[in-house]
Amino acid sequence: MIEMRVAGIALDAVTKSPIVLLKDASDRRALPIYIGQDQAKAIISALEKQTPPRPLTHDLFVNLLQGWNMSLEKIIIHALQDNTFYAILCVRQGEAKKEIDARPSDAIAIALRTDSPIWVMEEVIADASIPVDRDADEEERRAFREFVSNIRPEDFSQRKGFKTGGEA
Repeated sequence: MIEMRVAGIALDAVTKSPIVLLKDASDRRALPIYIGQDQAKAIISALEKQTPPRPLTHDLFVNLLQGWNMSLEKIIIHALQDNTFYAILCVRQGEAKKEIDARPSDAIAIALRTDSPIWVMEEVIADASIPVDRDADEEERRAFREFVSNIRPEDFSQRKGFKTGGEA
């Protein structure tokens, strides 16, 4: 799993649908997730630390967690099937732990309100992420190609402190 953070909300240029954009710690990969207008508003209000005069749905959920002495340990975006992301809330009450199925947008809105980490399974990132820093990716590929092109067979057989073949 890779920990990610909310980089912000964007709009799809064609459909005008909101997208929550998650980024990894190195800012090398971004995971765009299409969400609804209401979830976008909920995420934006959490990012901006806005407090509504009365609790909205995600605030109510957080109030329930606190009222029952429960904590959100983390959320995990664990699957992508037929262009739909799946997430779970990892909740703890004392020693008891539960995983609760959730839409990623709701899970993210709640995680932001509780300062809980957002984790994404590596296979989801592999399937749906987009590169952010193409220059750094190309530099990494170039350095690897240069490293591989300079490898010699003796680099593998004559290691310091290791004996080869029939040496005793």
